[in-house]
Amino acid sequence: MAVAGRNILPGLALCVAITAAAAVAQLVETRLFGRSWLEALVIAILLGTAVRTAWTPGSRWIPGIEFSAKTLLEVAVVLLGATVSARMILGAGPALLAGIVGVVCIGLMASYGLGRLFGLPRRMATLIACGNSICGNSAIAAVAPVIGADGEDVAASIAFTAVLGVVVVLGLPLLAVAWGMTPRTFGVFAGLTVYAVPQVLAATAPISSLSAQIGTLVKLVRVLMLGPVVLALSLLVRRERGEPDETAPALAAGDRPKRGRPALHQLVPWFIVGFLLLVVVRSTGALPQALLDPVSHAATCLTIVSMAALGLGVDIRVVGKAGPRVTAVVTLSLLVLAGVALLMIRVLGLT
Repeated sequence: MAVAGRNILPGLALCVAITAAAAVAQLVETRLFGRSWLEALVIAILLGTAVRTAWTPGSRWIPGIEFSAKTLLEVAVVLLGATVSARMILGAGPALLAGIVGVVCIGLMASYGLGRLFGLPRRMATLIACGNSICGNSAIAAVAPVIGADGEDVAASIAFTAVLGVVVVLGLPLLAVAWGMTPRTFGVFAGLTVYAVPQVLAATAPISSLSAQIGTLVKLVRVLMLGPVVLALSLLVRRERGEPDETAPALAAGDRPKRGRPALHQLVPWFIVGFLLLVVVRSTGALPQALLDPVSHAATCLTIVSMAALGLGVDIRVVGKAGPRVTAVVTLSLLVLAGVALLMIRVLGLT
Protein backbone atom coordinates (compact mmCIF):
# COMPACT_ATOMS: atom_id res chain seq x y z
CA MET A 1 0.00 0.00 0.00
CA ALA A 2 2.76 2.44 0.98
CA VAL A 3 4.76 1.55 -2.13
CA ALA A 4 1.71 2.10 -4.32
CA GLY A 5 1.17 5.46 -2.65
CA ARG A 6 4.74 6.51 -3.35
CA ASN A 7 4.39 5.40 -6.96
CA ILE A 8 1.49 7.75 -7.63
CA LEU A 9 3.02 10.79 -5.91
CA PRO A 10 5.11 12.19 -8.82
CA GLY A 11 2.29 12.07 -11.35
CA LEU A 12 -0.30 13.24 -8.82
CA ALA A 13 1.92 16.17 -7.82
CA LEU A 14 2.30 17.13 -11.48
CA CYS A 15 -1.48 17.11 -11.98
CA VAL A 16 -2.01 19.17 -8.83
CA ALA A 17 0.60 21.68 -10.01
CA ILE A 18 -1.17 22.08 -13.34
CA THR A 19 -4.47 22.47 -11.47
CA ALA A 20 -2.99 25.23 -9.31
CA ALA A 21 -1.70 27.01 -12.42
CA ALA A 22 -5.15 26.76 -13.98
CA ALA A 23 -6.77 28.21 -10.86
CA VAL A 24 -4.34 31.13 -10.89
CA ALA A 25 -5.00 31.70 -14.59
CA GLN A 26 -8.74 31.83 -13.96
CA LEU A 27 -8.21 34.27 -11.09
CA VAL A 28 -6.09 36.54 -13.28
CA GLU A 29 -8.70 36.30 -16.02
CA THR A 30 -11.43 37.35 -13.58
CA ARG A 31 -9.36 40.26 -12.27
CA LEU A 32 -8.63 41.54 -15.79
CA PHE A 33 -12.02 41.06 -17.45
CA GLY A 34 -14.48 40.94 -14.56
CA ARG A 35 -15.39 37.31 -15.29
CA SER A 36 -13.73 34.08 -16.33
CA TRP A 37 -14.30 33.30 -20.00
CA LEU A 38 -12.57 29.95 -19.64
CA GLU A 39 -13.09 27.94 -16.45
CA ALA A 40 -10.15 26.42 -14.58
CA LEU A 41 -11.30 22.97 -15.75
CA VAL A 42 -10.83 23.93 -19.38
CA ILE A 43 -7.56 25.76 -18.67
CA ALA A 44 -6.24 22.67 -16.87
CA ILE A 45 -6.83 20.37 -19.81
CA LEU A 46 -5.25 22.95 -22.15
CA LEU A 47 -2.20 23.31 -19.91
CA GLY A 48 -1.91 19.54 -19.56
CA THR A 49 -2.05 19.18 -23.33
CA ALA A 50 0.60 21.88 -23.75
CA VAL A 51 2.91 20.11 -21.29
CA ARG A 52 2.35 16.79 -23.06
CA THR A 53 3.11 18.41 -26.42
CA ALA A 54 6.44 19.76 -25.17
CA TRP A 55 7.42 16.77 -23.03
CA THR A 56 6.51 13.08 -22.82
CA PRO A 57 6.20 11.92 -19.17
CA GLY A 58 8.39 8.95 -18.27
CA SER A 59 7.34 5.77 -16.48
CA ARG A 60 7.70 7.29 -13.00
CA TRP A 61 4.96 9.80 -13.78
CA ILE A 62 2.41 7.43 -15.33
CA PRO A 63 0.89 5.77 -12.18
CA GLY A 64 -0.01 9.13 -10.64
CA ILE A 65 -1.39 10.51 -13.90
CA GLU A 66 -3.57 7.43 -14.40
CA PHE A 67 -4.74 7.58 -10.77
CA SER A 68 -5.71 11.23 -11.21
CA ALA A 69 -7.49 10.64 -14.51
CA LYS A 70 -9.58 7.69 -13.27
CA THR A 71 -9.89 7.30 -9.51
CA LEU A 72 -10.06 10.98 -8.59
CA LEU A 73 -12.58 11.56 -11.35
CA GLU A 74 -14.81 8.79 -10.04
CA VAL A 75 -14.66 10.26 -6.53
CA ALA A 76 -15.65 13.64 -7.98
CA VAL A 77 -18.73 12.09 -9.62
CA VAL A 78 -19.76 10.62 -6.25
CA LEU A 79 -19.43 14.01 -4.54
CA LEU A 80 -21.52 15.60 -7.29
CA GLY A 81 -24.51 13.78 -5.79
CA ALA A 82 -24.45 16.22 -2.88
CA THR A 83 -25.63 19.01 -5.21
CA VAL A 84 -28.99 17.31 -5.85
CA SER A 85 -31.86 16.57 -3.47
CA ALA A 86 -35.32 15.08 -3.84
CA ARG A 87 -36.85 18.31 -2.53
CA MET A 88 -35.29 20.26 -5.39
CA ILE A 89 -36.53 17.74 -7.93
CA LEU A 90 -40.10 17.52 -6.62
CA GLY A 91 -40.26 21.31 -6.38
CA ALA A 92 -40.16 21.55 -10.16
CA GLY A 93 -43.55 19.84 -10.52
CA PRO A 94 -44.42 16.66 -12.46
CA ALA A 95 -45.04 18.35 -15.81
CA LEU A 96 -41.71 20.18 -15.83
CA LEU A 97 -39.88 17.09 -14.57
CA ALA A 98 -41.32 15.02 -17.41
CA GLY A 99 -40.44 17.78 -19.86
CA ILE A 100 -36.81 17.91 -18.66
CA VAL A 101 -36.44 14.14 -18.98
CA GLY A 102 -37.96 14.29 -22.46
CA VAL A 103 -35.66 17.09 -23.61
CA VAL A 104 -32.59 15.25 -22.30
CA CYS A 105 -33.59 11.98 -24.01
CA ILE A 106 -34.35 13.65 -27.34
CA GLY A 107 -31.13 15.66 -27.07
CA LEU A 108 -29.10 12.51 -26.45
CA MET A 109 -30.54 10.69 -29.46
CA ALA A 110 -30.32 13.68 -31.80
CA SER A 111 -26.78 14.60 -30.79
CA TYR A 112 -25.52 11.03 -31.07
CA GLY A 113 -27.20 10.68 -34.46
CA LEU A 114 -25.56 13.87 -35.70
CA GLY A 115 -22.17 12.67 -34.47
CA ARG A 116 -22.46 9.43 -36.36
CA LEU A 117 -23.82 11.23 -39.43
CA PHE A 118 -20.69 13.40 -39.47
CA GLY A 119 -18.50 10.34 -39.21
CA LEU A 120 -17.38 10.70 -35.60
CA PRO A 121 -16.36 7.52 -33.75
CA ARG A 122 -19.08 6.08 -31.53
CA ARG A 123 -17.29 6.96 -28.32
CA MET A 124 -16.75 10.58 -29.22
CA ALA A 125 -20.34 10.87 -30.50
CA THR A 126 -21.51 9.50 -27.15
CA LEU A 127 -19.36 11.94 -25.18
CA ILE A 128 -20.66 14.92 -27.14
CA ALA A 129 -24.26 13.73 -26.81
CA CYS A 130 -23.97 13.40 -23.03
CA GLY A 131 -22.08 16.68 -22.67
CA ASN A 132 -24.63 18.64 -24.68
CA SER A 133 -27.72 17.02 -23.22
CA ILE A 134 -26.85 16.65 -19.53
CA CYS A 135 -24.15 18.75 -17.89
CA GLY A 136 -21.28 19.54 -20.21
CA ASN A 137 -17.78 18.75 -18.96
CA SER A 138 -18.97 16.81 -15.90
CA ALA A 139 -21.05 14.45 -18.03
CA ILE A 140 -18.23 13.94 -20.52
CA ALA A 141 -15.81 13.19 -17.70
CA ALA A 142 -18.22 10.77 -15.99
CA VAL A 143 -19.17 8.89 -19.14
CA ALA A 144 -15.62 8.52 -20.51
CA PRO A 145 -14.40 5.70 -18.24
CA VAL A 146 -17.65 3.77 -18.66
CA ILE A 147 -17.44 3.62 -22.45
CA GLY A 148 -13.64 3.34 -22.55
CA ALA A 149 -13.02 6.70 -24.22
CA ASP A 150 -9.40 7.80 -24.43
CA GLY A 151 -7.81 11.14 -23.59
CA GLU A 152 -8.01 12.49 -27.14
CA ASP A 153 -11.77 11.89 -27.30
CA VAL A 154 -12.34 13.55 -23.94
CA ALA A 155 -10.09 16.51 -24.72
CA ALA A 156 -11.70 17.19 -28.09
CA SER A 157 -15.21 16.91 -26.67
CA ILE A 158 -14.50 19.20 -23.73
CA ALA A 159 -12.52 21.75 -25.73
CA PHE A 160 -15.21 22.43 -28.31
CA THR A 161 -18.07 22.15 -25.82
CA ALA A 162 -16.31 24.67 -23.57
CA VAL A 163 -15.87 27.23 -26.33
CA LEU A 164 -19.50 26.95 -27.37
CA GLY A 165 -20.54 27.11 -23.71
CA VAL A 166 -18.94 30.54 -23.40
CA VAL A 167 -20.78 31.72 -26.52
CA VAL A 168 -24.09 30.47 -25.09
CA VAL A 169 -23.56 32.23 -21.76
CA LEU A 170 -22.91 35.52 -23.54
CA GLY A 171 -25.65 35.16 -26.13
CA LEU A 172 -28.61 33.85 -24.13
CA PRO A 173 -29.34 37.07 -22.18
CA LEU A 174 -29.42 38.95 -25.49
CA LEU A 175 -31.87 36.41 -26.89
CA ALA A 176 -34.04 36.72 -23.78
CA VAL A 177 -34.42 40.44 -24.38
CA ALA A 178 -34.84 40.12 -28.15
CA TRP A 179 -37.54 37.44 -27.83
CA GLY A 180 -39.27 39.14 -24.91
CA MET A 181 -39.02 36.09 -22.61
CA THR A 182 -40.44 36.34 -19.13
CA PRO A 183 -37.97 35.68 -16.28
CA ARG A 184 -39.61 32.28 -15.62
CA THR A 185 -39.50 31.23 -19.26
CA PHE A 186 -35.90 32.29 -19.65
CA GLY A 187 -34.91 30.45 -16.46
CA VAL A 188 -36.37 27.20 -17.81
CA PHE A 189 -34.81 27.74 -21.24
CA ALA A 190 -31.36 28.50 -19.82
CA GLY A 191 -31.54 25.54 -17.45
CA LEU A 192 -32.30 23.24 -20.38
CA THR A 193 -29.60 24.50 -22.73
CA VAL A 194 -26.61 25.81 -20.75
CA TYR A 195 -23.95 23.21 -19.93
CA ALA A 196 -22.82 23.83 -16.34
CA VAL A 197 -24.49 25.15 -13.18
CA PRO A 198 -22.09 28.14 -12.86
CA GLN A 199 -22.77 28.97 -16.50
CA VAL A 200 -26.53 28.91 -15.82
CA LEU A 201 -26.02 31.44 -13.06
CA ALA A 202 -23.83 33.61 -15.30
CA ALA A 203 -26.42 33.54 -18.09
CA THR A 204 -29.53 34.14 -15.94
CA ALA A 205 -28.28 36.58 -13.29
CA PRO A 206 -28.30 39.57 -15.71
CA ILE A 207 -32.04 38.98 -16.29
CA SER A 208 -33.40 38.44 -12.76
CA SER A 209 -32.98 36.46 -9.55
CA LEU A 210 -36.11 34.46 -10.44
CA SER A 211 -34.47 33.37 -13.71
CA ALA A 212 -31.37 32.30 -11.80
CA GLN A 213 -33.36 30.27 -9.26
CA ILE A 214 -35.49 28.48 -11.85
CA GLY A 215 -32.56 27.96 -14.19
CA THR A 216 -30.48 26.40 -11.41
CA LEU A 217 -33.33 24.07 -10.40
CA VAL A 218 -33.87 22.87 -13.97
CA LYS A 219 -30.15 22.42 -14.42
CA LEU A 220 -29.84 20.32 -11.25
CA VAL A 221 -32.57 18.00 -12.51
CA ARG A 222 -30.57 17.59 -15.72
CA VAL A 223 -27.51 16.77 -13.62
CA LEU A 224 -29.49 14.03 -11.87
CA MET A 225 -30.04 12.39 -15.27
CA LEU A 226 -26.32 11.61 -15.29
CA GLY A 227 -26.81 8.60 -13.01
CA PRO A 228 -29.44 6.75 -15.11
CA VAL A 229 -27.64 7.58 -18.36
CA VAL A 230 -24.27 6.28 -17.15
CA LEU A 231 -25.97 3.15 -15.80
CA ALA A 232 -27.69 2.55 -19.15
CA LEU A 233 -24.41 3.03 -21.02
CA SER A 234 -22.66 0.63 -18.65
CA LEU A 235 -25.25 -2.06 -19.34
CA LEU A 236 -25.09 -1.41 -23.07
CA VAL A 237 -21.31 -1.59 -23.22
CA ARG A 238 -21.27 -4.82 -21.23
CA ARG A 239 -23.88 -6.37 -23.50
CA GLU A 240 -21.98 -5.38 -26.65
CA ARG A 241 -18.78 -6.86 -25.26
CA GLY A 242 -20.62 -10.06 -24.37
CA GLU A 243 -18.82 -10.23 -21.04
CA PRO A 244 -19.61 -13.40 -19.07
CA ASP A 245 -20.39 -13.54 -15.39
CA GLU A 246 -17.07 -13.34 -13.57
CA THR A 247 -18.62 -15.04 -10.55
CA ALA A 248 -19.55 -18.20 -12.47
CA PRO A 249 -17.53 -21.36 -11.71
CA ALA A 250 -14.81 -22.46 -14.10
CA LEU A 251 -16.01 -24.64 -16.97
CA ALA A 252 -14.93 -28.21 -17.24
CA ALA A 253 -13.30 -29.29 -20.46
CA GLY A 254 -15.86 -29.73 -23.19
CA ASP A 255 -18.64 -27.94 -21.30
CA ARG A 256 -20.68 -25.47 -23.27
CA PRO A 257 -20.21 -21.96 -21.92
CA LYS A 258 -23.29 -20.42 -20.37
CA ARG A 259 -23.86 -16.72 -20.01
CA GLY A 260 -24.45 -15.98 -16.37
CA ARG A 261 -26.24 -13.03 -14.85
CA PRO A 262 -23.66 -10.49 -13.69
CA ALA A 263 -23.80 -9.32 -10.12
CA LEU A 264 -25.00 -5.79 -9.39
CA HIS A 265 -21.50 -4.49 -8.68
CA GLN A 266 -20.42 -5.73 -12.11
CA LEU A 267 -23.25 -3.92 -13.90
CA VAL A 268 -23.26 -0.60 -12.08
CA PRO A 269 -20.06 1.46 -11.77
CA TRP A 270 -19.27 2.00 -8.10
CA PHE A 271 -19.15 5.75 -8.47
CA ILE A 272 -22.70 5.88 -9.85
CA VAL A 273 -23.91 3.90 -6.84
CA GLY A 274 -22.06 6.40 -4.66
CA PHE A 275 -23.58 9.31 -6.58
CA LEU A 276 -27.13 8.02 -6.04
CA LEU A 277 -26.48 7.20 -2.38
CA LEU A 278 -25.24 10.73 -1.76
CA VAL A 279 -28.38 12.08 -3.43
CA VAL A 280 -30.41 10.01 -0.93
CA VAL A 281 -28.28 11.20 1.99
CA ARG A 282 -28.72 14.82 0.90
CA SER A 283 -32.47 14.30 0.47
CA THR A 284 -32.94 12.87 3.98
CA GLY A 285 -31.14 15.80 5.54
CA ALA A 286 -28.41 13.57 6.98
CA LEU A 287 -25.77 15.66 5.21
CA PRO A 288 -25.20 18.84 7.27
CA GLN A 289 -25.88 22.06 5.39
CA ALA A 290 -22.46 23.36 6.35
CA LEU A 291 -20.82 20.54 4.36
CA LEU A 292 -22.62 21.18 1.07
CA ASP A 293 -20.34 23.94 -0.17
CA PRO A 294 -17.09 22.19 0.85
CA VAL A 295 -18.25 18.92 -0.79
CA SER A 296 -19.22 20.72 -3.97
CA HIS A 297 -15.89 22.56 -3.99
CA ALA A 298 -14.01 19.30 -3.45
CA ALA A 299 -15.84 17.72 -6.40
CA THR A 300 -14.85 20.66 -8.58
CA CYS A 301 -11.20 20.52 -7.51
CA LEU A 302 -10.92 16.76 -8.09
CA THR A 303 -12.51 17.12 -11.52
CA ILE A 304 -9.98 19.80 -12.47
CA VAL A 305 -7.08 17.60 -11.31
CA SER A 306 -8.51 14.77 -13.44
CA MET A 307 -8.76 17.03 -16.47
CA ALA A 308 -5.13 18.04 -16.03
CA ALA A 309 -4.26 14.33 -16.04
CA LEU A 310 -6.32 13.72 -19.16
CA GLY A 311 -4.57 16.62 -20.85
CA LEU A 312 -1.22 15.01 -20.08
CA GLY A 313 -2.27 12.05 -22.19
CA VAL A 314 -3.46 14.03 -25.21
CA ASP A 315 -1.75 14.24 -28.57
CA ILE A 316 -2.77 17.68 -29.88
CA ARG A 317 -2.48 16.48 -33.47
CA VAL A 318 -5.23 13.92 -32.94
CA VAL A 319 -7.52 16.57 -31.47
CA GLY A 320 -6.80 18.89 -34.40
CA LYS A 321 -7.88 16.30 -36.94
CA ALA A 322 -11.30 15.99 -35.32
CA GLY A 323 -11.79 19.77 -35.08
CA PRO A 324 -14.18 20.73 -37.92
CA ARG A 325 -16.45 17.72 -37.51
CA VAL A 326 -16.62 18.01 -33.73
CA THR A 327 -17.37 21.74 -33.97
CA ALA A 328 -20.21 21.09 -36.42
CA VAL A 329 -21.71 18.32 -34.31
CA VAL A 330 -21.51 20.29 -31.04
CA THR A 331 -23.07 23.38 -32.65
CA LEU A 332 -25.89 21.54 -34.40
CA SER A 333 -26.59 19.47 -31.29
CA LEU A 334 -26.95 22.61 -29.20
CA LEU A 335 -29.33 24.14 -31.75
CA VAL A 336 -31.46 20.99 -31.71
CA LEU A 337 -31.48 21.02 -27.89
CA ALA A 338 -32.54 24.67 -27.85
CA GLY A 339 -35.33 23.98 -30.37
CA VAL A 340 -36.66 21.05 -28.36
CA ALA A 341 -36.47 23.13 -25.16
CA LEU A 342 -38.51 25.94 -26.72
CA LEU A 343 -41.08 23.44 -27.98
CA MET A 344 -41.38 21.90 -24.52
CA ILE A 345 -41.84 25.34 -22.94
CA ARG A 346 -44.62 26.13 -25.41
CA VAL A 347 -46.37 22.78 -24.96
CA LEU A 348 -46.32 23.04 -21.16
CA GLY A 349 -47.32 26.69 -21.22
CA LEU A 350 -44.30 27.77 -19.18
CA THR A 351 -44.53 31.44 -20.14
